[in-house]
This record gives sequence, C-alpha cells and structure tokens, in this order.
Amino acid sequence: MAIDEVRIWVKAGDGGKPCSSVYKNRYMRHPRPDGGCGGKGGDVILEADPSLNTLRKFHFQQHFRAPSGKHGGSNRKKGADGEDLVIKVPVGTLVRDAGTGKLLKDLAQPGQRVVVARGGKGGIGNAYTKDHSVVPAQPGQERELVLELKYLADVGIVGLPSAGKSTLLNALTGAGSETGSYHFTTRNPVLGTLPELEVVMADLPGIVEGAHEGKGLGDRFLKHIERAKVLLHVVDISGSEGRLPWEDYIVLNEELRKYNPALLAKPQIVVLNKKDLLRNMENVRRFEEFTGVKDFVLVSAKTGEGLDELRRRIAEELERIRDGEGE
Repeated sequence: MAIDEVRIWVKAGDGGKPCSSVYKNRYMRHPRPDGGCGGKGGDVILEADPSLNTLRKFHFQQHFRAPSGKHGGSNRKKGADGEDLVIKVPVGTLVRDAGTGKLLKDLAQPGQRVVVARGGKGGIGNAYTKDHSVVPAQPGQERELVLELKYLADVGIVGLPSAGKSTLLNALTGAGSETGSYHFTTRNPVLGTLPELEVVMADLPGIVEGAHEGKGLGDRFLKHIERAKVLLHVVDISGSEGRLPWEDYIVLNEELRKYNPALLAKPQIVVLNKKDLLRNMENVRRFEEFTGVKDFVLVSAKTGEGLDELRRRIAEELERIRDGEGE
C-alpha cells in the first residue's frame, strides 16, 4: 500500500528551566547569584531519504516530539540542549502547514532538510541578568503538517484503464506491476527503472473522463505526472475494451489540460499498444486521421514487438531535454 498524503503533528522541545541560586562562603560579605541557564529544546527536522518511497509509516505514527533542553543548575551550570529530532521522508515530499496550506519545502533532492518546528530557548539563570532575576524558558513550536508525496520519475506512463500501462512497464523494466483484464488493476503509482538508461518510470493508475474532478480513482494521482520529464501516452489501438482509440487519446489529453494545462506542454511519446490484437492497420489509419498524430510508436507490450524502438525514443527525448537544461 502506497500512501501519498498524510497529516502529522510535530512538537519541538521546550527550553530548559533556568536556575535561581546564590553562592556564599565565609569569606564573602554578600552572596552572588550563580544560577545557570537552561538548554535549548531540540528542533524537528524533515530530511529527504532516497531509500524511502512511501509515506506509509506515518499511517501508524502521526505524533512526533523532540526532546526538551535540560534545566540549568547552580554554579552557573548550563543545561544540555535537547537533541534535534530528524524525521526521514521520501525524496519528492511536499511539506505544507496544515492550517494555512503554505508550502514550507519541496524536498526534491536527497539529503535536503527543512526545520518544521524550532526548539524553545532555554531560560536565563539569575547569574546572567542585571537584576539577578531569571528569564523563563520558551516552549518549543508545535504545528500540524500535511506531507504530500509526488513521485519523482523521468517518465510517466499515462492512459485510460486497461490500455496496457502495467504490462508495458513490466516489459520495459521488470517492475512487477500487477496486471489484469479489469479496470483499475493499478491502484497506486508503481516505479520501475530502465537500467541501461538509468531512467525511472512511473505507471500511474488509469485516468477516466472526469478524473480532474475526482472521478474514478480521482485527481490524487494526476499530481504525480507533474514531476515527470516525459509522458508515455499509452492507447489501446486494438479497441479491445470496446472504446475507440482516437477518442481515448482525446479524452485523456483533455483531462490533463483541465487538471493542469502545463502538462500538455511536456514532451509526449504516443504509444499505440496491443498491436498483437490488430487484425489489420485500419485502426492505426483512423487514429492518424482523427487525431492528426503521425508520430507514434506501435508496440505490443505482451509480445515485446516495438519495445526496442520505444526505448530508443525515450532515450532520445530525455537526452534532448538534458541538452536543453544544460544550455
């Protein structure tokens, strides 16, 4: 089970209490203040960890508290600072304040950190104030956060249900995405890697008409497409589900546009899948006629036909993007 959005509560450590004490020996006419300061409370820090790929652990633990600072002592002894609490999250996690919705940090790179709650300052002992009083410690910050995971993938595989996306991902990467002859086999994004290209691919649950409004499996999965550099738009060219391939293509692009128009600006490789079920090329001809798309890759994810050409196209498109980023 992949959980891509959770709420957690965090509390930074309170500052340690100050000490109010005096020191006097037989040689001193007046005692002198010698109370030490309290230690600072620990911060709560979120850190992007590349070994994690889900927020599932937060389904079982939602409350996190950093240690408080130790109290000050006599003889100007300072209390120890509380240790920071570092919470590991997957790379690609968006951190938002639950109350305001403000984005605090996009942890898009391994090792990136963000302090989400700062520890309270320790109290100031009476040895360090002009009037020999103490300054109380400060409490640590506390807040509720929304963690939202957007999968980081070079290539996002999109298409209507049963277009053969999972079979295609498995054929290209061996990712082990579940396949079946019914809609919504894939209920969570599945990642796979093309080792020869060092390319990460994401198989996203089938999008249906109205997905941008939450229909089908909803728009919660459309957000994962936003990080992909290239989209593989998979169409069942055989029409094995009783749908018209060209209408599938138009419907999906319309859903992408309604969710976020910028998605249509992403490079898109059109993959006409299930060639093995074609009796003739009539559907391909009509697809070209009704969509105006002449540039596509005709494949059979089941038999492997056309996959070498698809790998080459993916490599070329990503290389083109990388060259553009380097300019």
